[in-house]
Amino acid sequence: MAAPLNIVGAGHVGRALGRLFAARGVFAVQDVLTRGIDSARAAAAFIGAGQAVDGAGALRPAAVWMLAVADDRIGEVAATLAASVPLQGAVVFHCSGAKASSELAAMRAAGAHVASVHPVRSFADPATVAAHFDGTFCGVEGDAAALALLLPAFAAIGARPVRIDAAAKTVYHAASVFASNYLVTVLDAALRAYQAAGIPRDVAMELARPLAGESLANVFRLGPETALSGPIARGDAATVARQQAAVGAWDAPTGNLYDALATATWDLARRKHDRA
Repeated sequence: MAAPLNIVGAGHVGRALGRLFAARGVFAVQDVLTRGIDSARAAAAFIGAGQAVDGAGALRPAAVWMLAVADDRIGEVAATLAASVPLQGAVVFHCSGAKASSELAAMRAAGAHVASVHPVRSFADPATVAAHFDGTFCGVEGDAAALALLLPAFAAIGARPVRIDAAAKTVYHAASVFASNYLVTVLDAALRAYQAAGIPRDVAMELARPLAGESLANVFRLGPETALSGPIARGDAATVARQQAAVGAWDAPTGNLYDALATATWDLARRKHDRA
């Protein structure tokens, strides 16, 4: 029989993983706890399994615990659970990319084996993630006993685990932010700049789409040094200076972003020419 799993915090990540674990018979989803009973019921309905509970005291013992709460609440929730439920021999993991498994110290002190498993993808649409999870990389670290259970469990839902250094967890997560969140920020700046030049937003989208798509494809096909093109790659400092001044005059925060990106891009261009 599948081991019982309690889910604490069932936002997009908790819901998607819970649905996968239940649908593939990896774990038997038992209790679901969120900040409110209505959201817990909605989460259980999405997952297709589990019983919504309205407080830590209502949680039943379980072999496996998933904490999918906000990063800054992991330690607090871990302490609450350690004081509320028996944990001896249980496996507990959180899903944060920014915090290490040490955030679960209170639960480890209560006898649990702890780990962190961070799926490296956007969970904006949990139903789509659950339907297309196969091949998703997951950064993992933690106690050997916890990983002995969790690595095959995540492999069973299609994950590709990658072991990471817990001491470098913050930098690891920053890498994901660069690759996802900040990429969106840069494209937003491009779209707003096009519009500042009098181009309608729908046309701006079409102008940016091939540039962004081809650049991204080139990075992964050729590497960032070879993929870099444009005025900095050509050493055209005068053009870059004019753009910095123009963007800063149009919108100061975007000008600051341009300046920071230009500094980093000059360094990338130097690496490009060193390799030539």
